[in-house]
Amino acid sequence: MKVSPSILAADFLHLEEQIEMLNESKASMIHIDVMDGVFVPNISIGFPVIEAVSRVAKKPLDVHLMTVDPQRYVNRLRDVGATFMNVHVEACTHLDRTIHEIKEAGMKAAVTLNPSTPLVMLEEILEEIDMVLLMTVNPGFGGQSFIKYSVSKIRNLKNKIRERGARALIEVDGGINSMTGRLVAEAGCDVIVAGSWVFNSNDPKGAIESLASL
Repeated sequence: MKVSPSILAADFLHLEEQIEMLNESKASMIHIDVMDGVFVPNISIGFPVIEAVSRVAKKPLDVHLMTVDPQRYVNRLRDVGATFMNVHVEACTHLDRTIHEIKEAGMKAAVTLNPSTPLVMLEEILEEIDMVLLMTVNPGFGGQSFIKYSVSKIRNLKNKIRERGARALIEVDGGINSMTGRLVAEAGCDVIVAGSWVFNSNDPKGAIESLASL
């Protein structure tokens, strides 16, 4: 299992140390949540912080844009070192165009669905994307409880990917711990995002390793 720890839950007073810890861990990527206070009711970090993280990080940056009109930021994200640019289907008027702009900029294209957004929204573009992020909480805040119906959604998406011969990874974000991590792994998830459960642990590297072993 690939693990993408979310630095939304990190200690920002010691962010460089936290990134160095992730470099030494079993994490496959580093998840960065960008919130604009419009698409979601919260504001998080912006481009200066992403650029600073990229100077220290030895793992690919998995940037999740919870913003309106995310296509405006394609070139800026490329310039600050993002590997994955993750946009919400609910926020993109021209999703196909945005996906191709992300790929033309040299990044991997990922598309996010909110918990209540049906998989049919991916019907036309599934073969075009590198990763699908299924939110298992409503986006905007860390520390929320896992939404149980997400398990069947993960399973259904896995079946669609196999049936169509697509190559998209399935990423899951929200309410992840040892128990829910096992549930999503068994349902077909490829990448787990974990924030509070990792960074609030007495042994963050151990917490990451336990998810990576699922």
